[in-house]
Amino acid sequence: MPDEPAPRPREKCYPARRRLVQTLFGAVEVRRRYYHHPPSHTGRAPLDERLGLVGRCSPAGARLMCQAAARSASYAAAAADLQRYAGVALETRLFDRLVQRVAPELAAALETLPPGAETQPIPVFYVSPDGTGVPRRREELAGCAGRQPDGTAKTREAKLGAVFTQTVTDAEGEPLRDPESTSYVGTFAGSAELGLRLRQEATRRGLARAQQVVFLGDGSAWVWEIARLHFPEATQILDFYHAAEYVGELAALLQADDEAQRRRQQTQWLQQMKATDPSAMLEEARRRLATGDFSAEQSAEIQSKIAYFEHQAERTHYGVFRAQGYFIGSGVIEAGCKNVVGRRLKQSGMFWSEPGAENLLGLRCLILGPHADAAWALRPHILALQHAKARRWLPADLADAA
Repeated sequence: MPDEPAPRPREKCYPARRRLVQTLFGAVEVRRRYYHHPPSHTGRAPLDERLGLVGRCSPAGARLMCQAAARSASYAAAAADLQRYAGVALETRLFDRLVQRVAPELAAALETLPPGAETQPIPVFYVSPDGTGVPRRREELAGCAGRQPDGTAKTREAKLGAVFTQTVTDAEGEPLRDPESTSYVGTFAGSAELGLRLRQEATRRGLARAQQVVFLGDGSAWVWEIARLHFPEATQILDFYHAAEYVGELAALLQADDEAQRRRQQTQWLQQMKATDPSAMLEEARRRLATGDFSAEQSAEIQSKIAYFEHQAERTHYGVFRAQGYFIGSGVIEAGCKNVVGRRLKQSGMFWSEPGAENLLGLRCLILGPHADAAWALRPHILALQHAKARRWLPADLADAA
């Protein structure tokens, strides 16, 4: 094409290099100039950049494929969906290749996304993390400790974080989550990385406009470490249903020989705890421990349950939290673990590589959230920055040029 640039030093121009491009209307053959740089074993096709091609896909085709790859149950299902709804026939492997290429670029674009321009205050801003195991390839789990009977692992934990908002309560004073207000971030890189991403997402979602920040979590130490490091301003709430499990275990230890009494005691304590806090339960548990006939092992177990609630004291003022209209359960993030992670990465027969799982999880969180359009819009800028930083000349070439 006459308007394309002349070759750069040491480049060889191929004037009519063919490429088959997948579009929304099927495959289209494109002929364009291709400039090859033998010393660095790289090449470029300026027309591809002008057209915004993503590998062998048009921009619209690539985005539709990414959407299907993230939302469908599998890459095979994504290919079938596009065939059914758009009449585009694509090989299943193309979806995986596209995700591995585009997901890191969109993740980089997401990191540069500033907070929205809204100025209206957010009454209650929630942050909640959790984790769930995802099957991994056997070779990647070699040497990893796990929960199998032989001590080996079959999964690696995906860390997921949710951000959502609340404006009103219902007629009974129960909190109502704002419609379409939930967004997710996820990673397999560990809790430290999730904490950083969760803080970034909270900032994008308007954390600075929050009148009250609430951090909901289960009893895991890493969860509260994220709260300490990244959300020190938040009111921390221990998931009520997680706490209820400990109440049941404590009742079982104190009433081991009377099932009916154990159930009555558990129900009474849960009602008390939900209305106020665990203090009445702990007082009674201490009294029974002091006057009961328990073995040393039983006493140690009872004391550990009591110590658990003592450690979580500031996070279990459920009566106060409910009076303020806050959620006291982490159902949003638990549902996220099932819907965001489980429905896509834990299907029967799936065993993931580390980059395959990481990229798809990040893409799925993006597609299911409010930032997909903005990230795609920023992607060309990210690519331009990456191309500017790319090392085109080898050391020997630099020496020759000097």
